[in-house]
Formats: sequence, C-alpha cells, structure tokens
Amino acid sequence: MADVFCLSCKKKITNLSVTRFMCPECGKYEIVRCKSCRENAVKYTCPKCGFTGPN
Repeated sequence: MADVFCLSCKKKITNLSVTRFMCPECGKYEIVRCKSCRENAVKYTCPKCGFTGPN
C-alpha cells in the first residue's frame, strides 16, 4: 500500500482520522487531509486545478 500524505501539512497519514474527498472544483484529484488540519481549517490547494479550500 502506498504512503498517504495530508495535502495541507504534508505529513504522512498514520491513523484513521483522515478525510478523503474529490476536489470540489474539478473532481479529478483526491484531497486527503489529517484531523489536525481539518479541525484548524488549514488551507489546501488542488494540484490539478488550483482550487483552494476550505472557504
């Protein structure tokens, strides 16, 4: 299984407290975020289309 990293903080995901969803703008890239970044509303940018969230 390939390593999974948080798109916001770039840390390796090591537990199940993760959120995965397709980019709300282009739908072509899976956004993966750790619990800490999600709770603190740390921004992320889709590498496919440049969409920035959360907003």
